Amino acid sequence: MSKVYVFNDYGGPETQQLVDRPVPGPGPGELAIVVRAAGVNPADWKIREGQLGRHWSLPAPMGREAAGVITQVGYGIEDFTVGDEVLGLVAPGQGGLAEHTLLRASTTVAKPEEVSFADAATIPVAGATAYDVTHQLELEPGQTLLLLGAGGGVGLMAAQIGRVHEFTVIGVASAVKRGLVESTGAIFVESGSNLPERVREISPDGPDLIVDLVGGDALRAVADLVPDRARIISAADLDTAAELGGLALARTSEAMGKITEVIQYGLVDPHVGTQFSLDEAGQAIATVETRHAAGKIVVVP
Repeated sequence: MSKVYVFNDYGGPETQQLVDRPVPGPGPGELAIVVRAAGVNPADWKIREGQLGRHWSLPAPMGREAAGVITQVGYGIEDFTVGDEVLGLVAPGQGGLAEHTLLRASTTVAKPEEVSFADAATIPVAGATAYDVTHQLELEPGQTLLLLGAGGGVGLMAAQIGRVHEFTVIGVASAVKRGLVESTGAIFVESGSNLPERVREISPDGPDLIVDLVGGDALRAVADLVPDRARIISAADLDTAAELGGLALARTSEAMGKITEVIQYGLVDPHVGTQFSLDEAGQAIATVETRHAAGKIVVVP
């Protein structure tokens, strides 16, 4: 048997539980791994609350990204073998917050030796999101990127990607995350009231691109700063972005491999903030659910 963290019904954290299940075996196109680390993301609690639909079979395993060592290879796979260290998106119905899980081979890449399992577990969802959101619309070196939610896992990686491309990055986050945001090379601006005025002090002509990782009123407050609202990209609130004339994040198949290389070469640090054991998975999810987590939260079975 193998432990996995699930939610038993749609709702709050009281529906979550660590349970036993048979060790899953891979189907065609799948890889079985022993999990060494799993990333925790806002989608995990949003799925539990039913915000992303109610089509998951209950009890539903939690966690969308994981890194580990392959124990079995499913039919039709030639690029991976038992013993390989990998990172990827979990197969449907499986969950990364587990001792053992399945990855889809099509969304799995080899883990470089230079990258720890904890860092690797942040790449499939958060790292790929940071890569895509900073590459969807082209900016030139020296142009300004306004980043809402710069202190979270995706935001910190997006800010560092901006530095690699020599953008001027203005990072909006809470005051407690100032040092973390500034460590990426971004110009820190505290979130809250009078945000547009404070951004204007730094960028009188407005940013060339707004990347939104927060949504809602925070996005509405800064939407008029950008000369063209079509240069707003949101990974957090697609409805508000569309309402404002902005764009939803467009995900690409190459992002995971690209950001893995960037992290391998030390150009981006995933900034793993806190690591929890599998027994503490509920605390890990709660930390992300507060929306105040600094960097990425990882569960290490």
